[in-house]
Amino acid sequence: MFKPNFRYTNEIVNSLTQISSAREIILNSPFIPKWEVSLRREAIIRCAHSSTAIEGNRLSLEQVTDLAQGREVMATRKDKQEVLNYLKVLESIDKLTDGKKITERNILTIHKKLTKETLENPSDCGAYRNRYVVVGNRLTGEVIFRPPSNNDVPGLMKALTEWSNSSKAKSLDPVIEAGIAHYEFVRIHPFVDGNGRTARVLATLILYLRGFDAKQFFCLDDYYDSDRPAYYRVLQSVDQKSLDMTNWLEYFVEGVKVSIAVVKERVTRLSSERLRKTTKGQIALTERQMNIVEFINQNGRITNRDIREMFKISDRAALKEIRKLADLNVIKTEGKGRGLRYVLA
Repeated sequence: MFKPNFRYTNEIVNSLTQISSAREIILNSPFIPKWEVSLRREAIIRCAHSSTAIEGNRLSLEQVTDLAQGREVMATRKDKQEVLNYLKVLESIDKLTDGKKITERNILTIHKKLTKETLENPSDCGAYRNRYVVVGNRLTGEVIFRPPSNNDVPGLMKALTEWSNSSKAKSLDPVIEAGIAHYEFVRIHPFVDGNGRTARVLATLILYLRGFDAKQFFCLDDYYDSDRPAYYRVLQSVDQKSLDMTNWLEYFVEGVKVSIAVVKERVTRLSSERLRKTTKGQIALTERQMNIVEFINQNGRITNRDIREMFKISDRAALKEIRKLADLNVIKTEGKGRGLRYVLA
């Protein structure tokens, strides 16, 4: 069976502690259903953009958002298909396995879905490579990494999936398990193309199945995309004789810490003290009302004029939104006359 080689460092332990703390804040926040939908949708779109961009896809985040909403964008067929494939995989993450286990068949299916109508040879979709490939710099032609031979791929993938489903893997922190699986998959490089995207989906799937990101709020791929050379550099830094993943795991765990911190900040802005402490449970707010609450969280207050300008609405319509929030005891007034403003109750 595959046996990962790594050690816990102060950097890894400290990052895991911060991740756990941030995750608790997020999961214990009084989410309104629409907030959950919004956070999940944003994370999926950002992941689809970042993960495909890492491998050369030229669509902008705005274009990916348009595609996700069913709009047409000006781009090559392949670029659009790659993004649509990634979106569909993340949107159906709960259906990628038959249970809590990840099998080779599951991984082959994921790859087939990710590469649908994007590879030169359709028979390469969802099939282990039958020819040798190397990882290289497309511009210089320099060979960056030489993966194991074709004949070794089935055995290595079997060992990886067996380990991932073992009690030893489940005894690890979900983030560590996901990081190990991510690296080992990239090292094996089981497919002709699409290995990076599949590795990142595999890591996301592990976190989902382990209950770490059951609501799909976190976008880990943004961190890799923010500094692609660093991502590849750390992957290549693992010594191929010892396969010590410590340096890679420090980087991977740091990425999760940064990504989850972004979500925590967003949640903190959305959740006021009053909403966190309410004994009446969740308060159902409209999208517009949630934007008003977030504005107050960010700026400390809001005025009738702010609301008019935010939504391009009349004074009467703005007052209507204010009354609704006041009736729900979400906001209250401060000041008088021209100094009248609204703060969280």
